Amino acid sequence: MIRLENIYKYYYSESSVTQALRNVNLEFSKGEFVAITGESGSGKTTLLNVISGIDTYDEGEMYVNGQPTFQYDDDDWEAYRRNKIGFVFQNYNLIGHYTVLDNMISALLILGVGEKKAEKKALKYLEKVGLKGFEKSRASKLSSGQKQRLAIARALASNPKILLCDEATSALDPQTTASILELLKSINEQFQITIVIITHQMSVIREICNRVAIIEHGELV
Repeated sequence: MIRLENIYKYYYSESSVTQALRNVNLEFSKGEFVAITGESGSGKTTLLNVISGIDTYDEGEMYVNGQPTFQYDDDDWEAYRRNKIGFVFQNYNLIGHYTVLDNMISALLILGVGEKKAEKKALKYLEKVGLKGFEKSRASKLSSGQKQRLAIARALASNPKILLCDEATSALDPQTTASILELLKSINEQFQITIVIITHQMSVIREICNRVAIIEHGELV
């Protein structure tokens, strides 16, 4: 599905060059659940940003379904993110004064889904993540675990091929972390969506994932 070959990424300032990724070779297949872990500053979030098309790579090649992306322009990357990628972030990225249902519907309307279809789809995915009955609750009033469930439902509703989770459980207590990881595992198995999760919580993630990739100083070890 996605293959990275000899990927390098640099960040430039007026006085220095920082190598964020070095010779990264990594492949993700359909239906995998992969964790990428490493210390703070190791390059794991940069790697996630390259996979998602949020950030570009400087050397090497990234293939999507066998096709190279080196010639992608801004429109191509936007279409890639819209059609293939779902995001779940540590800080949820919800609209706090919107209801749970309105958070879902607004995201779908942006994607061009009609209003009636958006509401129907929103209700379907809210039930799948265990938020049935919370449709009229304001997002700001939800617990941390419920907010992350809403973020996951919103990401799933866009029908992504790959779900990218950036430290999605690091702000949660151990019990809530376990329930969110179980939810992600269930989604992975039910929908055959490839899930890539960035985490430093090796002890809780190892038994959930198919693979764990460890990154140090921008290089897979």
